[in-house]
Amino acid sequence: MNRETDSKSPVYQYLESGLENVFIEGLSPCTDDSGEACYAIPNINQLHRAIAEAIVALPQKMSGSELRFLRTEMGMTQAELARIVHRQPLEISRWERAETDIDDNAEVVLRFLAVEKLELLRVDTVPQMSARVVKSAVEHPIRIDGSNPDDYRPLAA
Repeated sequence: MNRETDSKSPVYQYLESGLENVFIEGLSPCTDDSGEACYAIPNINQLHRAIAEAIVALPQKMSGSELRFLRTEMGMTQAELARIVHRQPLEISRWERAETDIDDNAEVVLRFLAVEKLELLRVDTVPQMSARVVKSAVEHPIRIDGSNPDDYRPLAA
């Protein structure tokens, strides 16, 4: 279910991404044929790129669903990703289903791989990226500025 969380500034929970923590702010609502509020989301590729950039920049360990999002955006299978991080495909599957935690070292490699393959605008050093891979008591939402569909941008976490 997608919902508006504030009538002053519409916030759309973008569940179609496969992630429960993605919120697009500043989209203009429209009305469907039955009179219900709805949202048209143009330029999905640019939106997914902004989401990927936000995931890579999150100051917390990546969730399994965030890993799956990045892997599919990179166009990789679990087996292909497993070869790069020197793991078995079953372990990638377990990470994505949140059955086990993603290995910290593998997560740093995964973040850099996403930056490279998706051509994200990150210029972090290894220590900076590594510092983001920490458990957090608070799950940070992924907030995207949707006011300009030609230029979606992650908002500060």
